[in-house]
Amino acid sequence: MIAKTRNEVPKSEHSRRPEKLFKDNTRWAKRTFGKSLTQSTKDGLENLTTDFGFSAKAGDLQILNGNWYVTHTGLVRLARRKKCSGIHVEDVPALCDSAASRYVLKATVFPCKSSVGFVGYGDADPSNVSSLVRGAEMRVAETRAVNRALRKAYGIGICSVDEIGTSPNPVEKLPPQNATGNGSGTGPKVRDRLCQLIRQHKLDPELVKAYAVDYCGSKTLREATREQVENFVRELADWAEKDRNALLCQLNSYAHSKPEVVA
Repeated sequence: MIAKTRNEVPKSEHSRRPEKLFKDNTRWAKRTFGKSLTQSTKDGLENLTTDFGFSAKAGDLQILNGNWYVTHTGLVRLARRKKCSGIHVEDVPALCDSAASRYVLKATVFPCKSSVGFVGYGDADPSNVSSLVRGAEMRVAETRAVNRALRKAYGIGICSVDEIGTSPNPVEKLPPQNATGNGSGTGPKVRDRLCQLIRQHKLDPELVKAYAVDYCGSKTLREATREQVENFVRELADWAEKDRNALLCQLNSYAHSKPEVVA
């Protein structure tokens, strides 16, 4: 009888975790996106799971318009698993204008101590950030720079969610951070979840916005508290899942007042 050495591990041991993770990711994606999940989307999810160990359920990935995007959380978690040696961030003074809230930052990721580093740049100004983080452009620029550098360092071809510039969208006009800039940190997640629900269940953004204003009991969404908006998103998700037709009837009741809704 030949004894196994300590380094000999059955092949199934190596593949068990990626396979289980892919099953979990697929199950989550089907439950979240239903029939809108195409075969090409599934294939992309399998590659991202196998190559990088991303967990969609844990928030490492998001899907927008049928395409996968990695999140800042997913990239940082990957860097930790890979035992990243360090990340250095600095501003680019010649391209920054604090008076106009325009910032460009440079991030360098060192996967190991002997690495010369992978560089990524990130920019942000009021024209390309969400209204939720208006006033925090420097932090957005930092996140974008770090994300680009991490993607280069670990060979990730897909774009990160934070690198996408924003365009005007009714559901983005949720309560801003407080004056000190120390918001709860849940704003972008709430906004993203609301956008996801609207796309997934094919809801009218303007009607959802009108319903949200009425639900929160405020004149505009800007006047609602974060807690009120979070409660609204949770109820909307629950209703859409259990009885979409009833939800559509509720939303249609706001159709007559749709032009009067003020952001």
